[in-house]
Amino acid sequence: MADFRKLSETKDLTRIERIGAHSHIRGLGLDSGLEARGSSEGMVGQIPARRAAGVILELVREGKIAGRAVLLAGQPGTGKTAIAMGMAKALGEETPFAVMAGSELFSLEMSKTEALTQAFRRAIGVRIKEETEIIEGEVVEIVIDRPASLASTNSSGGSSHPPSSSSSSVSATKTGKLTLKTTDMETVYELGGKLIEALSKEKVQSGDVISLDKASGKVTKLGRSIGRSRDYDAVGPHTRFVRCPEGELQKRKEVVHCVTLHEIDVINSRTQGFLALFTGDTGEIRAEVREQIDTKVAEWREEGKAEIVPGVLFIDEIHMLDIECFSFLNRALENDMAPILVAATNRGITTIRGTSYRSPHGIPLDFLDRLLIITTQPYNETEIRQILEIRAQEEEVDMAADAMVLLTKIGVETSLRYAIHLITVAALACQKRRGRAVEMEDVSRAYQLFVDVKRSTQYLMEYQSQFMFNEVPGDDDDDATMIP
Repeated sequence: MADFRKLSETKDLTRIERIGAHSHIRGLGLDSGLEARGSSEGMVGQIPARRAAGVILELVREGKIAGRAVLLAGQPGTGKTAIAMGMAKALGEETPFAVMAGSELFSLEMSKTEALTQAFRRAIGVRIKEETEIIEGEVVEIVIDRPASLASTNSSGGSSHPPSSSSSSVSATKTGKLTLKTTDMETVYELGGKLIEALSKEKVQSGDVISLDKASGKVTKLGRSIGRSRDYDAVGPHTRFVRCPEGELQKRKEVVHCVTLHEIDVINSRTQGFLALFTGDTGEIRAEVREQIDTKVAEWREEGKAEIVPGVLFIDEIHMLDIECFSFLNRALENDMAPILVAATNRGITTIRGTSYRSPHGIPLDFLDRLLIITTQPYNETEIRQILEIRAQEEEVDMAADAMVLLTKIGVETSLRYAIHLITVAALACQKRRGRAVEMEDVSRAYQLFVDVKRSTQYLMEYQSQFMFNEVPGDDDDDATMIP
């Protein structure tokens, strides 16, 4: 009888990386003395603003001052969001950095204050410490005794399928022995069904260095032993070689878990449970749940089991918030568990949303008084060229020197964002004519195809009578429709 086996297919998975508006930002570009370099880590210019952001960064790292609020104010295209992204990269992965736009609050299926509360608690991290007993060593040998029922089934009829009983009962009857060693000792451990299943799932074999958590039974493969590196001629590119552990096999180790207060809220909310972390549908969380969690976290802090890690909440386009949200922020910033708030706006003196009053940046004066304001200035020609060169390198576009000069001139006369958008378009024009590097003709072609704001406005002024609902009165009253 033919033995039909399903061949496993292996596919090479490639990581999909998209180039975003700020994907070239690696940090704030500051030295050890918090002095901003001219061009570093993707940041160009804005020396005073970056220096001020570095001071705020130190406040966050210290973690001792809560409720500080910073406003990044400047014209469009002057690098406000780039500075915020630089702060996020400089802080690292452990420090929480929550990002939201001011207009997000009005599209969520919850109250605005609840959405802001969740955003605040997403920006507060808790580093929970616990001691656990682990067994760490190099695998010398694994011997697994298969059950007689499973062995007899495999030997009869040429079939490799297990018997009809459940896999859990079969795995429970498996037994085996695991031999582990360090540089000082070697021990043989008896294996149960669950541990055999965990070892099989991790594909552990002799020569691997593993870590075994006694409490949970979790097996972690740390890598392959350097001493066994010559046993195999071909290894995968992701194979990691580590030294054989020293000392005793069994040791106590401090494990640190980093979670945010919002994640603890969701896990302890009975109506949603931890699955809401993956779906994003957290709903409104009761105030009683948050009070109990705050009390428990305070107890852990006193016992030394937990440590609070205040992060950053970045609200872009903060002028989109209304008067109710600003009133809530006034109170929320006074809480000792509040993170550092960084906001950005490009508005001048404008109406506060929800009122008929006007104020600077569209922010009420009482809240504006709480903010440390950092202003950003327009880039000069040299800085625009440096930014365009960084963006061309990020987008993997080879550009000739004269083409870069023309693109820089376009950026000075129109806007930096428009010039950045022309990089890829010019590269496509170069690709169409089968050129190797982007030349002046490619940039000129892209400039002719896509108009900037000034040329678009000029076109509208010339042909406004042919558009619907134009607000500019023309020569003929019949052609121009005025809107009060």
